[in-house]
Amino acid sequence: MNALATTPEDYIAQLPPDRKVAIIKLHNVILKHMPQGLESGMAYGMLAYFVPKSIYPSGYHCKPFPPLPFINVASQKNCIVIYHSGLYAKEELYDWFVTEYPKHCKYKLDMGKSCIRLKKTDDIPYVLIAQLLGKMSIKEWITIYESTLNLKK
Repeated sequence: MNALATTPEDYIAQLPPDRKVAIIKLHNVILKHMPQGLESGMAYGMLAYFVPKSIYPSGYHCKPFPPLPFINVASQKNCIVIYHSGLYAKEELYDWFVTEYPKHCKYKLDMGKSCIRLKKTDDIPYVLIAQLLGKMSIKEWITIYESTLNLKK
């Protein structure tokens, strides 16, 4: 999706009806269950849930001006995609998610290291996504992020 939206509401308004329902529900699950202190907005043309600069002023190492990403959600051509930074950075979390997924969804997991591709909008594992959000605090994410990049301050 070519999202020129500047707010989550604008992004959602641009979606086709079948995707809109799923993205709204996913957005609401994330807002309800995301670690305390995260903020939501837009980044990289996607819905973004990030560590605000007021908590982590250094921002994202590739481009220090944006805040540190935690989760992004996008409606792409053939699927809805969730990018969860913690899945990439913490092997135990990745392994937990891969093990739990079949308990929540009847379709095979289609996933990269941090990219969860959801092709069936009527079978998104919202409960599992909510559980995933409770598995990592902002403090833990920053610690893992800094240690992975040797950015300890």
